[in-house]
Amino acid sequence: MVSFKKRFKYLIFFVLLISGQAMAGESTVSWAELNDSQKQVLNPLASEWDTLRPWQREKMLDIARDYPKMDAAKQALVQKRLGNWSRMTPYERENARKSHQQFQSLSADKKNELRKKWVEYQKLPESERARLRAESPEVYQDADLN
Repeated sequence: MVSFKKRFKYLIFFVLLISGQAMAGESTVSWAELNDSQKQVLNPLASEWDTLRPWQREKMLDIARDYPKMDAAKQALVQKRLGNWSRMTPYERENARKSHQQFQSLSADKKNELRKKWVEYQKLPESERARLRAESPEVYQDADLN
């Protein structure tokens, strides 16, 4: 007779195996397997879709799923950001991920302070923004990518 502990271990193993297969199934979807609406939303990533990591594909599929629920302004922003992302080098993408993670780890007050500074920066004329970027490239790195 198999002990309860052993049966429990087999059950956990089976559940993990099944859940892993379910997760792997969707994230390994090739570009050709996407439906038309997914392709339309994710078009900026078409040339590199099949080289994305599974977790990246999952994130993009989530965006495509939520896209129809977004208002027009949010949809335009998503398209702009996907276009910017598709033009980035792997190095630039890694830096963007790190910056995002650093921002997310800040306190709510610090995030609000940075958002206010960002709004002020965006209100500046392009010539002033260019001057600031030239004077302090490390501070204003990727400042106009949105």
